[in-house]
Amino acid sequence: MIGFLAGIVLGVLLGAISGLLPGIHVNTLAGGLLALQLALIPVFGPEMLAIAMVSALITHTFLDIIPSTFLGIPDADTALSVIPAHAMCLEGRGEEAVRVAALGSVAGFLASLPVALALLLLAPLVQGYLDWAVAIILTGVVGYLVLFSESPLHSGIIFLISGILGLFSFQFAFLGAGSFGSSGILMPLLSGLFGISLLFVSGKGPVPHQHFEGISLPRRTVVKGTISGTIAGIVVGWLPGLSNATANSVVASVADYNRDRQGYLFATNAANTVNAVAGLAAFYAIARTRNGVMVALSAIETPPFSVVLSAAACAAACAYLLTLLLASTAWRLGGINRTGLTAGVIVFITLLSYLFCGLFGLFILLLATLLGLVPKLLNIPQVFCMGAVTLPVILFSLGVSVF
Repeated sequence: MIGFLAGIVLGVLLGAISGLLPGIHVNTLAGGLLALQLALIPVFGPEMLAIAMVSALITHTFLDIIPSTFLGIPDADTALSVIPAHAMCLEGRGEEAVRVAALGSVAGFLASLPVALALLLLAPLVQGYLDWAVAIILTGVVGYLVLFSESPLHSGIIFLISGILGLFSFQFAFLGAGSFGSSGILMPLLSGLFGISLLFVSGKGPVPHQHFEGISLPRRTVVKGTISGTIAGIVVGWLPGLSNATANSVVASVADYNRDRQGYLFATNAANTVNAVAGLAAFYAIARTRNGVMVALSAIETPPFSVVLSAAACAAACAYLLTLLLASTAWRLGGINRTGLTAGVIVFITLLSYLFCGLFGLFILLLATLLGLVPKLLNIPQVFCMGAVTLPVILFSLGVSVF
């Protein structure tokens, strides 16, 4: 029991750090835990490490919405969520955005429990039929978004150009000086497309006074967001080569983040949490490692699935309360000079990009920022910049080596 509780406390702490500090991913911290196993296992037992890793993974899915909302900095999990969340912050509704996202994560976790149990039973029987379907699913989603957009030609061009940028970034990721490889290049790539480019056009003046007057989520929004988020989370959590950034694109096919900000935030955060649990189920059912945390788990002795799922539930409860606590301090941002804050965030992103990927990271950040400005000029949704991740995944699923 001591190891169980210690693992949850440590995991929640690490998940909070990775969620609140842009560019620090939970996969990196899981690797750090793995390096400390010789010191931790004799004291807390072998289960402690696994519980800490899973708890950190779940906690990260709750807290990573905070820097997206208040700073406009995306990571791989919140690439598109930054648009409606930061927009609500600029309207003084930042706490509301975070609370809606947190509720989405709770709904996603609850929905993922029966899904995970079903996957454990059925996945070994149908996995062979699913692996080849990734490209078809994503191509269908992209085709739907492009054809039914207000400007299919411009949307398609932006998708293809961003896809080419993504292919270039992954193909030459070895030029980066950091040790994160192709996953590290996501930091400057997504930060340029969805972070700095949006900060440039976010306006000047003081940050609006942040006020919270409650949440009004229609039942239809909750049901629709839970269902769409669960489906998207299962797709990216179970099928190979996908990520939460892809889930954002899948959800965007049924929820407009410009017209229904609350619904989109609810659905995408549900998808991110479902993705984490589905990836855990995939690891236990068919020994597939869907993310860095699962890779780290494969290197240690893992407890039964029921134990890690119980730990995940405890971590989700702690992460939800911690998210609400941090969101309630949003009023302190009111009146801060937005120009200075924006400049500070841009400098921070630039330094992180250099730290992770060197001069090549700065080059990718520049290209991504310039491309990220184009949708605003053409008045088309930013979602089509997700081609930077989606196109490489489609080609990878078809057997074309891009990494």
